[in-house]
Amino acid sequence: MKIAETVTFGGSGLDRQAGLRRNAQALAGMLAQGTVLPLWRGKPLMAGQRPVWVPAGHPVLALAGPPVFLGLDDGMPRFAADLSDWSPEAGGDAPDAGFFDATVQHHPALTDGEGFVELRGVMVALTPREAELVATAKALLQWHRSHGFCSACGARSESASAGWQRSCPSCGAQHFPRTDPVVIMLVTRGNSVLLGRSPGWPEGMFSLLAGFVEPGETIEAAVRREVLEETGVHCGAVSYLASQPWPFPASLMVGARTEAVSREIRIDPDELEQALWLTREELVQAFAGLHPLVRPARNGSIAHFILRNWLADRLA
Repeated sequence: MKIAETVTFGGSGLDRQAGLRRNAQALAGMLAQGTVLPLWRGKPLMAGQRPVWVPAGHPVLALAGPPVFLGLDDGMPRFAADLSDWSPEAGGDAPDAGFFDATVQHHPALTDGEGFVELRGVMVALTPREAELVATAKALLQWHRSHGFCSACGARSESASAGWQRSCPSCGAQHFPRTDPVVIMLVTRGNSVLLGRSPGWPEGMFSLLAGFVEPGETIEAAVRREVLEETGVHCGAVSYLASQPWPFPASLMVGARTEAVSREIRIDPDELEQALWLTREELVQAFAGLHPLVRPARNGSIAHFILRNWLADRLA
């Protein structure tokens, strides 16, 4: 797919400078010259639709964990730091527990126009470089938050290699950030596409079927298995379309295309609330907000990207 990397969070050519991650002296100098993106419980600091980068000594970073090195942004050293230990003042916005957190948290060391916001709400406004930096920061910091203890001996581990590793001081084990592969499928049969919705999604929202790749499984096998398990639909040949880093919290969405060889739907209620076939004409209505029952996947997701380009016949 020629336009694959134009998907949100697609590669922007960030110079990640992996060779510097073990050079503590060089990184200290770069931190002094560079800027840091603060994140609070996975929410980046934003001013409107732009990420807010602060110097390393900024007071908002007083309770932050060790900075992680993201790379060089056209020569500018970029870092990120986790402020999750900070608690908003009483009476301030508390995070919503639903599908989308619309609250904004304001830190007293920041201006009124700056706040921590849900990435899903601003991701399509980011430039490709901003999107890659923010996605990397969010996924990496979430990994540190959820992997604070050694899986070999249970002792508390420590951040190492500029945040790209955790080391256990007790048994010496080394741990590295993980990315979970997920297949997401454009399943078509003639002029129709197979869509599904999970319990708890916003009313009317449908998307492409998706699921985690299991150990010992190819991408092609995962596509066929997931579609069959969730809807009872059998599929034939599978081809690759595009991929998307999806930092919610740390997945790699592998977009694929397949043609169904059966049509009858038998959903697994543990996986899906509903599944249906939608014609191209009906999907056009859904994207225009005119379909009576169906809303498309959120703009910025690879599902939205694939479906819109399927409609425009740009998947070659």
